[in-house]
Amino acid sequence: MTHSPTDNYISLVPHYTFAQTLAEQEAQLAVNPLLARLQRARQALAEDPYRPFYHYVNPESTLNDPNGLCYWQGRWHLFYQAYPPEDSRQHWGHAVSDDLIHWRDLPYAIYPNPEECCFSGSALVEDDRVIAIYHGTKHGNIVAVSDDPLLLNWEKLTGQAVIPIASADGTPLPYRIHDPCIWRKDGVYYALSNGRDWWRPLDYLFRSEDLIHWDYLHPFVEGDRFTLPGDDGACPYFWPIGERHILLYFSHHSGGQAFLGDYDSVRDKFQVSSHHKFNFGAIGPGGVHAPSATPDGEGGVVVIFNMNEAKPTQGWNQIMSLPRRLTLLGPDTLAIEPTGDVESLRRAHSQVKDLPLPANQEILLDGIAGNALEILAEIDAGGASSVEMCVLRSPGPEEYTRIVFFPQRGYWEWESYGDEGRSGRKAARESLVSIDTTYSSTLPDVRARPPETGPVYLPPGEALRLRVFVDKSVVELFVNDRLSLAVRVYPGRADSIGVSLRAQGQDAHLRRLDAWQMQNIYA
Repeated sequence: MTHSPTDNYISLVPHYTFAQTLAEQEAQLAVNPLLARLQRARQALAEDPYRPFYHYVNPESTLNDPNGLCYWQGRWHLFYQAYPPEDSRQHWGHAVSDDLIHWRDLPYAIYPNPEECCFSGSALVEDDRVIAIYHGTKHGNIVAVSDDPLLLNWEKLTGQAVIPIASADGTPLPYRIHDPCIWRKDGVYYALSNGRDWWRPLDYLFRSEDLIHWDYLHPFVEGDRFTLPGDDGACPYFWPIGERHILLYFSHHSGGQAFLGDYDSVRDKFQVSSHHKFNFGAIGPGGVHAPSATPDGEGGVVVIFNMNEAKPTQGWNQIMSLPRRLTLLGPDTLAIEPTGDVESLRRAHSQVKDLPLPANQEILLDGIAGNALEILAEIDAGGASSVEMCVLRSPGPEEYTRIVFFPQRGYWEWESYGDEGRSGRKAARESLVSIDTTYSSTLPDVRARPPETGPVYLPPGEALRLRVFVDKSVVELFVNDRLSLAVRVYPGRADSIGVSLRAQGQDAHLRRLDAWQMQNIYA
């Protein structure tokens, strides 16, 4: 579908207006033709062997950034960049959940016009409404509001961009705009807009008292000494976390990441003190992409990422990660764990306890196999040089996805004293955890991702705790609630379902392993 610059950009996707009470909305949804179409599309793709069982994937066509994650009137709402088949410009797709795990599709929420495409943004929940701010291509950043029970009806304030992409008289602007986020401080709204500046994630701050008239203030981030040349700050989300603030964002160069730091509310500047990654390498193939986040109501932040594909799949491509809860372990340390009622998906349970792992021997776990699993393992690495778990393993093994723990193979942490800063003595050393997809698939059109390797610090005496989620074409890993890794995988063999363990160099010990077959949330 193509449009000329003179078009009014009205979408070709059917659009419906819904009632203002929950009972009436549910009755309308039960007979809504667009929703019925989405359900048919989901059913038509259900037999694809790589469609996840319990990670969210949109019902029809392709998927991009998650947007506007929020909690409204007792329900979680997830929006995302959707590409409807009859008009493949970005619209905001929509799903709702009671528990962040079981998602229910809803009709498309925000349609283009006057903008050409509805790009990414975020949501702010107020007592009486939800505010969405997003980038409308060729026009600028747009604000839309909704106050109905299921957030089905959206009104764009002014019907135009409230932060235009260009000045009315053509004079140069001191900023560039792209994906925005929004918060409120002392009765005033603030919007942080990524400018797609390629040298660093420089975001531009705006202020408004009415959501319509916005004043540009200045660049927002100070003290970024962490990012790479080529990083930008797309899909930002800024919010308090514990006693500090977090700025989540996406680099089109190196994927999903975050800053921790302090919000100077007098100067309206964010002073960065630490940097955290959710993607350890380039964004593709098979990497973690953009975040959408919302407060968890308890001082933490809930975030969902989309994940890129690593194989052509007919009629769909990307998926969403499991929702993750971020909290603070220390002033500059994030805790990260899966959130939502993921335990409700557990079905058949298997367990192994007190299993020696002799050096240099692969131990295939009898009775523990599948391609939709949750695995909890607690391992004493002992003096082993590395400890590994293979999932999606074929009997040969021609295919396997390898999770490897390297004890104390990362960088040293330093204790500072006096005025010497980092010239103080070495205090501890990080360990490294890697997911290696080199042998995950024998198919000719699958692109293996270089090993996804991240650091985690385990204090002396603390056992390694792995929480592994295997779901058709995704392996998602949480390590001691301090590190998350995720990759896309595409085994080509039907028998690539086994699980094994191995200690290298010296013996290790499996204290306990629990595994569950996971329920299909779309069945």
